[in-house]
Amino acid sequence: MTGVAPDLRFTVLGVEPERPVAVPTLRFSLGIDAGGAAVRSVMLDVQIRIAATQRGYDESEQALLAELFGAPDRWSDTLRGLLWTQTTLIVPPFDGTTVVDLYMPCTYDFEVASAKYLAALGDGDVPLELLFSGTVFYAGPGGALQVSRISWNAEATHRLPVRVWREAIDGHFPHSAWLRLDRGTFDRLSAFKAGRTLTSWEAALDVLLDAAEEGR
Repeated sequence: MTGVAPDLRFTVLGVEPERPVAVPTLRFSLGIDAGGAAVRSVMLDVQIRIAATQRGYDESEQALLAELFGAPDRWSDTLRGLLWTQTTLIVPPFDGTTVVDLYMPCTYDFEVASAKYLAALGDGDVPLELLFSGTVFYAGPGGALQVSRISWNAEATHRLPVRVWREAIDGHFPHSAWLRLDRGTFDRLSAFKAGRTLTSWEAALDVLLDAAEEGR
């Protein structure tokens, strides 16, 4: 079929941790249906959002999510979706349908809202919305190259098991979490650790936390 701008439809077929890679990465298997059209290539812009309102939360999760959304009795006003990432993917030529891999690096920086959200979840699924835009190149009349924008309503949904995200993170940072500190705070903590001849950052934080709990 030539001459007609393809109406691309997208489906997430699955998500798995990618290995070996330098940073925690998820590999989305993305199905694309061009309705029988011959596609020369696609420059695909992808936005992945966490649809936080589309799942329930137990008490422990609610407590950990208070920093993002406030007290649970306010969630009818404050619970909202979160942007996870934006990326670009070049899709090679295909006829009718194809499956491509979309790679998504995962940060474990707790200054990032999506990382705070994901780390707070104990189990279950993460409801995702994938929004697509970009440009599709296809064969026009006589085989001439034609260009069309991807429909504004091109999207897909997927429920990502929390365990899959944890597998990606734990593959690089097993039993660990990362905190970003202001340089002045880090210097104070370093001096505290050295002054008490503590052997690790965990030991320094444990001493400080124990002292804070005893002083309550």
